[in-house]
Formats: sequence, structure tokens, C-alpha cells
Amino acid sequence: MKSWASGWGLKLFRSLVFASLALCVAAAHSESPPKATLGLLEAWRLALDNDPTLRAAGAGARAGRERLPQAQSQLLPNIAASAAISSNHVNRDALDVIGQTVSDRNTYLSKNETLVLRQPIFRQPQWVGMRQARYQVEDAEAMFEREFQNLAVRVASAYFDLMQARDQVQLLDSQSEFLQSRLTAASRAITSGTGTRTDLDDAQARFDLNRAQRLEAIQAIQARRRRLQAIVNRPIGDLPSLDPGRLNLDPPTRGTPEAWVLLAIDGSPEMRSARARLEAATEEVRRTQAGHLPSVDAIAQWQRSRNEVITQPRTGYTNASIGIQVNLPLYGGGYTESTVREARALQVRFSELLEATKLDLGMRVHTEYNAITEGIDRIKALEVAARSADVALDSARKSVLAGVRSSLDVLNAQQQRMQVLSALAGARYGLLLARVRLLSLVGQIDESSFAPISESLRP
Repeated sequence: MKSWASGWGLKLFRSLVFASLALCVAAAHSESPPKATLGLLEAWRLALDNDPTLRAAGAGARAGRERLPQAQSQLLPNIAASAAISSNHVNRDALDVIGQTVSDRNTYLSKNETLVLRQPIFRQPQWVGMRQARYQVEDAEAMFEREFQNLAVRVASAYFDLMQARDQVQLLDSQSEFLQSRLTAASRAITSGTGTRTDLDDAQARFDLNRAQRLEAIQAIQARRRRLQAIVNRPIGDLPSLDPGRLNLDPPTRGTPEAWVLLAIDGSPEMRSARARLEAATEEVRRTQAGHLPSVDAIAQWQRSRNEVITQPRTGYTNASIGIQVNLPLYGGGYTESTVREARALQVRFSELLEATKLDLGMRVHTEYNAITEGIDRIKALEVAARSADVALDSARKSVLAGVRSSLDVLNAQQQRMQVLSALAGARYGLLLARVRLLSLVGQIDESSFAPISESLRP
């Protein structure tokens, strides 16, 4: 009876295990619900909430804002209280009236409470430090704004790169169908005795190359999808398609790149940060120079003591005082002079960095402005080239039927068409990204900036 029960229990256990495995396999092979299309504006909003780089920059800005209240606290009243209690053991030896030594041992507690109020009246380094803190807060805010602008570029770059990789796979798929048909035709031609081995080998080589390129394109999609997922911190579903008919091919609204450079100098977060750092360095020179000046404080103190005097352990006192304290530095071993020289060197450094930032910003604005204007011309030229490639491919096919061209000419025409279409897609996405980069450089990226770009996309 015992063995039967154990055998029945083992069979039941195995049945449950197999049933569980079957459910897991069925769940693994079940179709997952389709993911919704992720629009560009939605990707931007998700990145604002989930991007760790932007959150880190926000934390840095919050930390930088604390510089000002810290500097202000150095000029506000400072109140300190202290209390102490001690156990005292006193051994006293003395001579009595007949000259004999008399020892007296006493143990008692002594207490002391002190309350001090200090109000700075004149502290030039602290006054300069408060002005310096304002520039440091401005620098922290500009650094956060710069990361905010950069996030738009990172989102757009990852988004358009993924779209371009997907379009490349679609182009390769269409080319694969064409090459498969040419490969089949070349094989049939050899069978019928009208074809050549060269046409078959060439078609096979191009078909094999297409397969390798498609595998590489699929890997690019996976890598770029993970890149976008890392920014928005959620799985990526389908992306919309680019509608060439809605693509804005107008040049930037402000007519010249110099106008955009001036706009960037005024509104760029990088320029704001560089100017704030230079102003903070200038205030640091003034702060270190103030190290030679005296400081004046008003002090009010209240103190109560019990049993602190050893000779009179049972006594106590209370003392209240108010006064002015003046500290005048006379000689500090050259420390102040050294800090002044250091601050002046840093001031020169940040002045040169400001000029370097201005020049670099102007160069990048020109680059993105030219990327837009030249990109528009390139797109128009490639659109003409795409139409010409379609005509050339159709002509090659008709020429083969007429017997004046070979199958190799058709493959070459189709390959040229593929190259033109791939370059045209890259130019279109490059134009969209250049517009985002230009707005980012002048510090004008916000949610409304993505509306004109989103109009070029269709679900």
C-alpha cells in the first residue's frame, strides 16, 4: 500500500511538471499584442521623464542652486549654544595648627552653559562670495539647459537613425525580390540554352551580397532600437514613416548664418555657462583680494557657570556681555597673495574659454546651417536622380527584351537605383536632424519645435 501511494504520487508530480512546461511553451510561442506606434513628440516627452542623463543634470542644477543660500548664510546672524558638565576629584593637603598634614578629598560636578550671538558687520570676502554664488547658480542652470537641448538632439538622432535603418532593410528586401527574379530568369535561360554562365554567376553574387547586407542592416536596427530604448526607458514599437511630400524643403527662417550665430551667442546655454564662469572667476579675484581687509562682528554672549573654581567649588556666576570684535590680518606667510595670483590666472583661463566657446559655436552654427541649405539642394538633386534611375532601369529591361542589352545591364541599372534611393533617404533624415541641431545650438528647443518635423511623418 505504501509503495502504491508513493508511485501514484510520483506520477501525479510528473504530470503536473509536464503540464506546467506545456503552459510555459505555449505562452512563449503565443503572439504578443502589437505595440503602438511611437511618435517623435511622444519619444521626446518620454525622454524628458526617463532619461538618466537629464535627471543627473537636474540633480546637478538643484545642487548648484544651494550655493546662493550657503553664501547668504555667511552674512546672517550665527547663534551657537554649548553646555558642559564635568566630574571633578580634588585632593587637598594642608598643615594644621600643630604642623601636621591634613588631607581633604572632595568630589563634585561643575557645569557651564554658554550662548553666543555673532552678527557680521563688515566681511568683504563674504559679500563678494554672495555675488559669486549668483553666477555659480546661473552656471548650474545653464548646464542643465544645455543638457536639455542636447537631449533633443540625442532623441532625434536615435529616432531618425532607427527609421533610416528600417528603410534600408525595406530597400534591401525589394532588391532581394528583384535579384531573386533575375536569378531565376538566368537559370531558366541557361536551361533553355539562351543564357550564359556569366549572367547566372553575376546574379548569384549580387543576391548573396544582398543577403549579407540585409543581415548587417537588421543588426543595425537592433542596435539603434536599444539606443533609443535607453533614452526613453521603454520598449520601442513601430515608428512612423517619412512622407517625402510633407517634408519641409524651405531654408531656415532667418536669412543668413551670421544672424543665427548672433542668436546663438545670445541664447546658447553654452555661452551662458561660459559667461557665468568668467564672472564667477572675476568675483573670485575680488574675494581673494579682500583677504587683506579687516572683519568686524558684533558679538553678544551669555554664560552661566557652576562649581568651576577649584578653590571655591560651591560657587557660581552668570556673565552677559555685548561688544564689537575686529580682526585685522597682518601677515599670513604670503597665502593671500598666492590665492590672488591663482584667481587671476583662472580668470584669464575662463576668458579664453569664453572666446573659444564663441568661435566653436559659430563654426557649428555655420555647419548646421549649411547642412540644411545644402541638404535641400542635395535632396532635390537626388530626387531627379531617382527618377532618372527609374527610367534607366525601365529602359534596360526593354533593351533586354529587344536583344540589345544583357541581363547584366539590368542588374547594374537596378544597383544604381538602389544607391540613389539609399542616398536620398539619408539626405532626408539628415535634413531633419540638422534642423533639430541648429535649434539646439541657439537654445530654442522645446515641445513646439518637434511639431513641424512630426508633420513630415505618417503612421
